[in-house]
Amino acid sequence: MAKEVKFSLVFRDMWQSAGKYQPRVDQLVKVAPKIIEMGCWDRVETNGGGFEQVNLLYGENPNKSVRAWTKPFHEAGIQTHMLDRALNGLRMFPCSKDLRKLFYKVKKAQGTDITRIFCGLNDARNVIPSIQYAKEAGMIAQASLCITFSPIHTVEYYVNLAKKFIEAGADEICLKDMAGIGRPESLGKIVKGIKEYKKDIVIQYHSHAGPGFNVASILEVCKNGCDYVDCGMSPLSWGTGHADIITVQEMLKDAGFKVKEINMAAYMEVRTQIQEMMDDFLGYYIPELNHLNNSLLVKPGLPGGMMGSLMTDLEENLEGLNRWKEKNNQPKLTTDQLLIKLFDEVAYVWPKVGYPCLVTPFSQYVKNLALMNVMQMEKGKERWSLIADNIWDMILGKSGQLPGPVAPELVELAKSQGREFETQDPQSYFPDNLDEFRAKMKENGWELGEDDEELFEYAMHPSQYEAYKSGQAKAEFEADLAKRKAAKNAPKGEIKAQDLKVTVDGQTYTVSIAPNDGSAPAAQAAAAPVAAGEGADVLAPLEGKFFLVKSASETPVKVGDMVKKGQTIGYIEAMKTYNAVAADVDGQITAILANPGDKVFEDDPIFKIK
Repeated sequence: MAKEVKFSLVFRDMWQSAGKYQPRVDQLVKVAPKIIEMGCWDRVETNGGGFEQVNLLYGENPNKSVRAWTKPFHEAGIQTHMLDRALNGLRMFPCSKDLRKLFYKVKKAQGTDITRIFCGLNDARNVIPSIQYAKEAGMIAQASLCITFSPIHTVEYYVNLAKKFIEAGADEICLKDMAGIGRPESLGKIVKGIKEYKKDIVIQYHSHAGPGFNVASILEVCKNGCDYVDCGMSPLSWGTGHADIITVQEMLKDAGFKVKEINMAAYMEVRTQIQEMMDDFLGYYIPELNHLNNSLLVKPGLPGGMMGSLMTDLEENLEGLNRWKEKNNQPKLTTDQLLIKLFDEVAYVWPKVGYPCLVTPFSQYVKNLALMNVMQMEKGKERWSLIADNIWDMILGKSGQLPGPVAPELVELAKSQGREFETQDPQSYFPDNLDEFRAKMKENGWELGEDDEELFEYAMHPSQYEAYKSGQAKAEFEADLAKRKAAKNAPKGEIKAQDLKVTVDGQTYTVSIAPNDGSAPAAQAAAAPVAAGEGADVLAPLEGKFFLVKSASETPVKVGDMVKKGQTIGYIEAMKTYNAVAADVDGQITAILANPGDKVFEDDPIFKIK
């Protein structure tokens, strides 16, 4: 009897791999029936990863979105699954234990059946508690092997890791080939080894198309016993996304596997709706290069899921770098030139920081570190001269044990800055803090939500949730979208500045729509003017959004505070990491020259200290 292989539509990851945003809830609810009519899907990835943060960024409640989006699939008997980051939950940095436990209760109540748990370090100490919490909440716990290609990440390494997760109670195993650089032969051997250990364990394979291996890899894992395969569909298949369901289904059918047929009329309707979503607004955030396969991705091993945000980040950083080069009479770089420099630097940096698997958040950390090195070296500064706290946490072991050793020069740099390497369970560094968020919500008059889902959202994404509640997030999104539409629709060289008023929840924002020439932030609520103050300027070390704190547990500095040289007094959030801004001298803060959430450029004055 032919072995059956079932298909999962990675609808969330299709969008994340292409660009910056996900569809709105009304668009999701509209497309769901047609996805069901396709008849080939046993699972659909509905949420997880950056889904909730993206909703917040454009002013939509992610809890309502998840409940409405999962409902039609349940009614049709299709399982829903999500992606979660183990110790980090749904964000880029670690969570407290009480928040992690609440996470699974909320997602189960909202209608998510399966949680795909992964740690980019493949540290079992981060994954096993999530397996337990998910099962306690009634979810199917799918533990992931983050696939990469290095001298450390052998077939034996992965089979032994899978055994450890199965022994800890994992219901399923996922081979998460997030960069698509797993070699087909080795992947087949990993699946075979796991099935020899536990014949009835469900295995699902996830891969990205970019480097070009993944169709061969899909065939190889299926020949060795894989049960589910993740697929995408046009117009968001291939490129930095996933193999198209049509190709995979035909290939497996020809190889003798039992597979479900595709209702092509429904396929075309879903395809049409996806294109309509892109035309509406999502396409403005999908770089053209992300539609293409690229064998250059084999070398840096960057994951498909971050390529959408990477290209957007690259555009913004290139603009800032070229602004500096123009000011210093140096020739500008093109996108391709910066991209190649970045890929080369990722390949250099990755072994130096201990071969973390390049998946969120560690892919962003390695990419960000590489990009900062490139940016600093282009300006004549030293490599490693700007390392964010989150990245130091990874290097020092605070996020988990790195697969390989850290390079001697980074060990010495850590010692010179008084930093210590850690060996404790990573969870021990992040104590329970839900009560703090409950208190803040009560103080703000905010409801905890059904099944405490609003409490969960605030505790998981504090700064994004506050920007969502204030209306700032929606105003900034609408301003940015208006700027992109104006730039795309205007004849080249004829983009004129204009003012746009955006009203969100009674708050009016004045937005300047113009080419991004380094002027003021595109959108910000009217705020109390800050005093000019006296003393020396503290300059922004890079371009990004300014914040006084990165979590609710920190106390922001204020005008009048005395600070010490080297003390962290604020943060620049860039490329999903918070970069500390330190006081240059001992003294008193006499002015704070930016408001939390403002966009600032490198070398903008943001504090005065006397």
